[in-house]
Amino acid sequence: MSNQMGMCSLPREFHESWVTCLLMLGKRFGKTRNAEMAFGRADWHQRYHQQSLWTRDLRSYLYSRLPVDNLENIIEVGCGTGVILKELLERFAASSNGRIYGLDFDEGNLRFAKEYLPQTRLCTGDAHRLPYADACFDLTVCHFLLLWVKDPGQVLQEMVRVTRSGGAVAAFAEPDYSGRIDYPETLAQLGEWQVSSLQLQGANPRIGRMLCALLHRAGLINIQAGVLGNQWYEPPSLQDRQREWAVLQEDLDRLLPAMTDHEIAEITSQVEKLRAEEEQAWERGDRILFVPTFYAWGVVAERPS
Repeated sequence: MSNQMGMCSLPREFHESWVTCLLMLGKRFGKTRNAEMAFGRADWHQRYHQQSLWTRDLRSYLYSRLPVDNLENIIEVGCGTGVILKELLERFAASSNGRIYGLDFDEGNLRFAKEYLPQTRLCTGDAHRLPYADACFDLTVCHFLLLWVKDPGQVLQEMVRVTRSGGAVAAFAEPDYSGRIDYPETLAQLGEWQVSSLQLQGANPRIGRMLCALLHRAGLINIQAGVLGNQWYEPPSLQDRQREWAVLQEDLDRLLPAMTDHEIAEITSQVEKLRAEEEQAWERGDRILFVPTFYAWGVVAERPS
């Protein structure tokens, strides 16, 4: 196996959302809520788009190095609202004759994607049991998926199964929240909340570091893997920071009725303190937030005839 470390420049949109933090705090206190109450489908689409910006340069790097010719059938497993599908369509439509497929368990996501990507072939299904024949795709990809699935090894085995010999399976991005770095260190509480809440939701905050091993176990060959590098420019604008906090306050307001008075007082005090500390850190120019994000891809070996 060769390891290729992609040190890619990221757009300045890259910073963790306080919205995510508050959603997770609700989980930590055992107060499950439907995220759609705060976010509509278009809002989630915008957030998926923001995630795609974080890894855009990395994907361009991977596309140029995928060891696959004659891409006629491509699928994204866990396609969400179609952000990556749109990119695949634009990049590979000529060679694939528009045969771009997407699978997601959420029918609402697929309806949204179909509205602006009518030429894609979308299917509702479970990534652990892909509803496709063996060896029917040339390229099978996922993006921020494996941390959320019950059995990432099984999902990768299914991705390998539906990919032809000589085709490629690629995990474009899987974060490792257990390796999150916050500076100043007083803001590390945010990462601790995030990891705890992810675990309570059934996610694996350490999936990034496991990615290469999972591809090996799935039987892929010629594996290449690495971690996305970061470059920091200037902090988010004051307007962007205020917008994030406006959404945060909305989420907090929705969480408060389900909390005890003691929990409300405690979490309000903690969040406001951390907000002030983070704002001061941005202004000083010493705020650092880094979540290691891993990528890996491999080739499907020849199968016995």
